[in-house]
Amino acid sequence: MRNKLNKIAKDTNIFLKDFLNKQKNSKLILAMKYGLFPGGKKIRSKILIDIGSMMSIDYKTLIAIGAAVECIHAYTLIHDDLPCMDDDKLRRGKPSTHIKFGESTAILAGNSLLTTAFELLSDKNFKVDNKIKTNLINRLSRCSGQAGIAGGQYLDLSFENKKVSLRKILNMELKKTGKLFEFCCVAPLIIKNDKNKLNSFTKMGKEIGLLFQIVDDLIDFKGSTKFAGKKTKKDTKKGKATIISLLGYENTVKYANNLKQNIYNKLNKHFNKADELIETINFIMERKK
Repeated sequence: MRNKLNKIAKDTNIFLKDFLNKQKNSKLILAMKYGLFPGGKKIRSKILIDIGSMMSIDYKTLIAIGAAVECIHAYTLIHDDLPCMDDDKLRRGKPSTHIKFGESTAILAGNSLLTTAFELLSDKNFKVDNKIKTNLINRLSRCSGQAGIAGGQYLDLSFENKKVSLRKILNMELKKTGKLFEFCCVAPLIIKNDKNKLNSFTKMGKEIGLLFQIVDDLIDFKGSTKFAGKKTKKDTKKGKATIISLLGYENTVKYANNLKQNIYNKLNKHFNKADELIETINFIMERKK
């Protein structure tokens, strides 16, 4: 699994570096690259490629879409670390972007990575039909804005030190994390113009994202800063509304296992053989950072 993730990470980073190296170098570009490279585990891109490969979609096309996803993800992390947000000084084992370059440059770097994602999907070298490009851009923008990641982050901040119901916590985490995973699951269907599976894959993507977020919260609760590459045990200190804060650690683990089984059931319904995607789901569940 690690080798597969490393290959996707390498190919995605090469694609992004080629694109960014065409831009005029500046401190802003350097901050963008700092927040983007070497990057994380590329689990979102792996899910996109797992599903796309089962639908016989060209690997280079999937890498281009995955690169856009990674730009969105990097933008969210840069902004998430800001003092006015979660105020984290460490990200992926190194100083956060705002610590390295300053707050104003970090904000602009995040904004620029957000728009870079849409540059990539609208680029003339991205060889898909223009209608498909439009649909991909529309879907990704909805997953990134107030109905998705930004809206989820807003709820996350507004729920701090408050008693929040499970329904509201799930809604927040589905927006904050689930929406980008949702895009990764439905993008191959958009390319194939497969409308029959769209609703089911939308739900599955949200569930995979929710599983990822729950495991992330479990790592924060019991993991170490040194191993995770970011500060841990911060959710409890900040009074974050998480499933753990409501149900407790053991019940949250049970919730995650039930969620994983729901995802498996959906996969078995749509695919005769989904070994790669199942392996990725298992990796999400078992990861320690």
